[in-house]
Amino acid sequence: MDFAPTAEQLAIRDGVTKLCARFDAQYWLERDRSGRFPEDFHHAIAEAGWLGIAMPQEYGGAGLGITEAALMMQAISQSGAGFSGASSVHMNIFGLNPVVVYGTAQQKKRWLPTLIAGEDKACFAVTEPDAGLNTAKTKTIAERQGQRYLLRGQKIWISTAQVADRMLILARTAPAEAAGRPTDGLSLFYTVLDRRHVEVREIEKMGRHAVDSNMLFIEELPVPVEDRIGEEGKGFDYLLHGLNPERILIAAEAVGLGRAALARAVAYASERIVFDRPIGQNQAIQHPLARCWMELEAADLMVFKAAALYDRGQPCGAEANAAKYLAAEACFRACEQAMLVHGGMGYAKEYHIERFLREAMIPRLAPVSPQLILCFIAEKVLGLPKSY
Repeated sequence: MDFAPTAEQLAIRDGVTKLCARFDAQYWLERDRSGRFPEDFHHAIAEAGWLGIAMPQEYGGAGLGITEAALMMQAISQSGAGFSGASSVHMNIFGLNPVVVYGTAQQKKRWLPTLIAGEDKACFAVTEPDAGLNTAKTKTIAERQGQRYLLRGQKIWISTAQVADRMLILARTAPAEAAGRPTDGLSLFYTVLDRRHVEVREIEKMGRHAVDSNMLFIEELPVPVEDRIGEEGKGFDYLLHGLNPERILIAAEAVGLGRAALARAVAYASERIVFDRPIGQNQAIQHPLARCWMELEAADLMVFKAAALYDRGQPCGAEANAAKYLAAEACFRACEQAMLVHGGMGYAKEYHIERFLREAMIPRLAPVSPQLILCFIAEKVLGLPKSY
């Protein structure tokens, strides 16, 4: 059992960290204030070849695993970019996993190179206003008419839809009552986000202002049959192959953000003098910070255990969900404690902690609630009766 990253993995982390150093905390503060998408950061990541880190080499990717992708996303978040930086490239890293696994050679050739090069941006259109996490209740309809489908419905909390060219979208192609399982009859498409048929309405939100969240109103969107991934009606099963990597990457980003907050708290506690001594000399400051370090390190171990299992093709649902839960909680506590260490100055934007704390809510809420993770572990790992 070896917990040490390889020389190649260390080089990846160092390379991403070096690139991120060009985009300092002030850069991200300005993006948070303006709400402008970090196009230059996205371009730099693409130009350096990082967008294709987990994509096949024959289409321009690096052909590496989710372990390396997690190291990359953690380095981005830990640089001070937080979820503003990570979310600007997050979808491109994990989102097209169903295409990589189930897409035809022609589809991969058509879609992956432009995504890897940063020429296309994609959004992930699954969640709906009335369905939430109950994906079986998806109401967006894809009605086949000859060699195309017409899509209509609504999606919500769709990140980057303001800047995206394409979307991975789940829609119902057969009525729920006609399907064997509740999730049968759902199909997965990767298609052009045609704004003549899709109204993209931005949602004003608490944090991560540089990366938009939206509602989509879809009206008779024509989608060619060749934009469907795999068999009709099997979309939910294909989607599942992207969910564990998403949880792993979110967890890695949460650990990165928590570490960024902890580093700022430690630096401030070492420099801030009150009653003729640095406040970091006081155990009331030391002990909570030490606890935050331990929690982040423990969460990090679960992140990379889940990633290693995934990359070996082994079941990792419990570990991926546990990593997401543990990392989100550790991240939030580290950001909260950093705010408390800074006192009033933590509330000031120039110290960046309030931005971190706002963003720390994201992994607690998305892409799955902590309550559902606890239900999953109780049922699937402990063997308790299903509660919902």
